[in-house]
Amino acid sequence: MKSPTITFLGAAGTVTGSRYLVESGDTRVLVDCGLFQGWKNLRLRNWKPLPFDLASLDAVILTHAHIDHTGYFPKLCKLGFSGRAYCTEGTLDLLKILLPDSGHLQEEEARHANKKGSTKHAPAQPLYGLEDAQRSLKQLEAKPFYEEFEPAKGVSARFSRAGHIVGSACLELHLDGTTITFTGDVGRPIDPIMKPADTLRKTDILVTESTYGDRRHPAEHVLDTVERVVNKTAKRGGVVLVPSFAVGRSQHLLHIVAKLKSEGRIPDLPVFLDSPMAISATRIFQKHRDDHRLSDAECEHMSDATFTRAVEQSKAIDQSSKPMIVISASGMATGGRILHHLQRFLPHEKNTVLFVGYQAEGTRGRSLINGTDEVKIFGQYIPVLAEVAQVQGLSAHADYRELLDWLKASEIAPRQVFVTHGEPAAADAFRRRLKDTFQWKVAVPEDQSKWSLAPR
Repeated sequence: MKSPTITFLGAAGTVTGSRYLVESGDTRVLVDCGLFQGWKNLRLRNWKPLPFDLASLDAVILTHAHIDHTGYFPKLCKLGFSGRAYCTEGTLDLLKILLPDSGHLQEEEARHANKKGSTKHAPAQPLYGLEDAQRSLKQLEAKPFYEEFEPAKGVSARFSRAGHIVGSACLELHLDGTTITFTGDVGRPIDPIMKPADTLRKTDILVTESTYGDRRHPAEHVLDTVERVVNKTAKRGGVVLVPSFAVGRSQHLLHIVAKLKSEGRIPDLPVFLDSPMAISATRIFQKHRDDHRLSDAECEHMSDATFTRAVEQSKAIDQSSKPMIVISASGMATGGRILHHLQRFLPHEKNTVLFVGYQAEGTRGRSLINGTDEVKIFGQYIPVLAEVAQVQGLSAHADYRELLDWLKASEIAPRQVFVTHGEPAAADAFRRRLKDTFQWKVAVPEDQSKWSLAPR
């Protein structure tokens, strides 16, 4: 019997670019196909040649829809991959908007770089475009939670709920007598919107995320924090600008703002959801009621905000100086309409930029929460005079204690654990906690490293 191997082609030493190549004999399956984001040296990796023969790849399996787990898939198809990519139904619905949007944003960034001359390449080219992304959607195939399927010869797979966003899954792979479980990104057990992750089944190999592997989420009353920021900003006549992830966080924010308004805790300010992708994601969230805890009425209240799809509507927001709440993507301020709003509102002391999620190293979001006095947007340095605030308790990732409790409840005993999808300090801290708590054999794999999964 041949022993399977796993090669870590991303999310090793970083929280981005998740890609894991599982091989056994002539069978090759890629788990996740993420885009590298953040530091330039990471983004440049998206352009590097693949370290394996693409013609030998049998299938791709995606744990959830976030671009750091799926955003390279259109490029993979553009390079010649013609097989299937499997995911849950919720993930497929989200990818129908996320991947084309990613292609569109890359085309826009290339056009803007060429127009401003802010590129060393002549002309700048996108990694892939809108049409490439739309073509890649034809290769996606949805599978239900809990039902086994065969993505490649001799391989069976099964999705269970991960509680992170709509459609997010933990993945079991069974091949050559070995079970490999990928946690994907794991949600919080007491998330006010998403249902918790299912406990895991028996597994030989565990590949776990570690985004918050060295931190606990603060005991923060999120509604109180948002209430305080909104009221403080409104009192001085400012705008609350929220860079928000289109999937998950935007829906959570809409729910919070609607609740605060209904309880009379904040003024009845105009609320704008200024992201076509977030608007579509909200509709998908409302459709997939089995994935979350909200009632029909609570879902409907999300639509009380003004949804601005058209570019002209987005530009009109920047023409106003009246108090309002603007929720716009992207969540780490790496692209999208939020950049135009930051240009407009950052240089004014009365405004507040409120971050509501994790900010990876190398992103504008990380620079802003670290206190930078200026930030580069579209080739220009914009002064930071607005207040910058952050809500910690809205994270859609379980912290290290929540992950440990989840793994205890799962009652698993893997013979090998790999800690991935964390910055170096977080990944190593979580490695130590897993070893000390369970006495498991735990490793933090290096990028491009290949490991045998044979029993020892």
